[in-house]
Amino acid sequence: MSMILYNITVNIDQEVEQQWIKWMKEEHIPSVMATGIFNDNKFFKLMHEPHDGGVNYSIQYFTDSMEKVYEYQTKFLQAHQEDFQKSFKDRYAIFRSLLQEV
Repeated sequence: MSMILYNITVNIDQEVEQQWIKWMKEEHIPSVMATGIFNDNKFFKLMHEPHDGGVNYSIQYFTDSMEKVYEYQTKFLQAHQEDFQKSFKDRYAIFRSLLQEV
């Protein structure tokens, strides 16, 4: 069985960056992990100079099957997206990707 990585890249406005990091570490990531879908996570800052007023981060969630990813998307994703939007409306852009270990 291969590892599945659910990667979320976020460009967050520098004005709310520290508040967002605190929220991610104390609320959002623990909420995602509490679903039981993912068995590990990593939180990285991309190493480049921002040119657009935003800073990029990668939040990585690891699981062992696509079925679990689909379960997350079906049962939990909408609520997490709504919470994210409510907390940081118009202060971010998100790009999601799924990767499979080879």
